[in-house]
Amino acid sequence: MINNKITQFIREEVLELNAYHVPNANNLIKLDNMENPYGWEESIIEEWLEKIRDVQLNRYPDPEAKALQARLREVMKIPERAGLILGNGSDELIQMICMSLAKPGSAVLSVNPSFVMYKMLAKFTGMAFHSVDLNDDFSLPIEALLSRIEEIQPAVVYLAYPNNPTGNLFDEEDICQVIEASPGLVVIDEAYYAFAGNSFAKYLDRYNNMMVMRTVSKMGLAGLRLGYMMGDPEWINQFNKVRMPFNINTLTQVSADFALEHVDMLDLQTEQICRDREALFEKMSKIDEIQCYPSKANFILFKVKDAAKVYQSLQENGVLIRNLSSNGGSLTDCLRVTVGAEYENDAFIKALQESL
Repeated sequence: MINNKITQFIREEVLELNAYHVPNANNLIKLDNMENPYGWEESIIEEWLEKIRDVQLNRYPDPEAKALQARLREVMKIPERAGLILGNGSDELIQMICMSLAKPGSAVLSVNPSFVMYKMLAKFTGMAFHSVDLNDDFSLPIEALLSRIEEIQPAVVYLAYPNNPTGNLFDEEDICQVIEASPGLVVIDEAYYAFAGNSFAKYLDRYNNMMVMRTVSKMGLAGLRLGYMMGDPEWINQFNKVRMPFNINTLTQVSADFALEHVDMLDLQTEQICRDREALFEKMSKIDEIQCYPSKANFILFKVKDAAKVYQSLQENGVLIRNLSSNGGSLTDCLRVTVGAEYENDAFIKALQESL
């Protein structure tokens, strides 16, 4: 029984939600959260420790993270005219967008299935959330999507590129149609851009109602919690007004700046993950009992006959992945595995074969 005071004062939208759940991965091979499995060489770690040795933790961080912004612009080749804003992960950037656009009656539009935080943060900020189901092959149902845009006039449309959890890239021309038809903002979420081989950043000069959002988490810096978003400076200026002061802590600023000095190392790891992904997909595709979906991210979505049984069996065999079956619809009996190091992928394949 929920405390009466809670039901009296907590918003109904919050009462109806479930908290974001992260499973315990103790003593398991962790392939559930799209992390880079590769660490740094000892010499790089020692160099990093020297960098943070003199950090003044008694002082607040640079509120604008100016040095880190400059490094990101250089390394990520962000156009000079584009505005740039940083967040505590891309989740905070999505929150800033929703907080800024949450006028009474305003709506968020995305596709289904896609990243769960689009819906959650819309609900948190009192916005109506709408979605359009993807086609059976997880491509964009472009006519249905354009019709929905015309109908609800969304303040913001979120499209993940590649999409999470399906791993595919939507058709580029379809996305351009969405941007051109949208009355408000379109956010292209490129959390997995490093593995995709394509980016919408090239369209920043064409569209002033498009934002490109990324995170450095998938590149191997998940522990730093750093996201960034680029787009028209006028939009960025408005989002800056709702950004929490000092939202990027000093250790993140210094460590991310250092890591991006060594972007060649991170790029090599990304290239290895892409090779590992193709090798893992090939091995999984040879297992008759499962259906694998091609991926341009660092994970692979696949379908089995009984997801709950296979998921539990995998854990009993020492491997943790993500069970998406409870989402229903096209994700019924679907599981998602992160591409790990070679020994982790081999352990997963062995455990999967024993689980079927």
